[in-house]
Amino acid sequence: MSKVVLAVVGTWLLLCAMIAFPALLPARWEYYLVSPASVSLWLIAMFVSPFAVCWRLRRWIAR
Repeated sequence: MSKVVLAVVGTWLLLCAMIAFPALLPARWEYYLVSPASVSLWLIAMFVSPFAVCWRLRRWIAR
């Protein structure tokens, strides 16, 4: 169970870092990060990505 929590929290931290620190990303991406559509997609990713990460890392989680 702790590996699942680690995967979910790690995914959320990565997504939060991407939206909080756009200066770390290429300059052409900054315009797209602040658009309403991208923020909506980011919110959806906050819910969908942990499931995808847990599915992808299922063998590691099962050990």
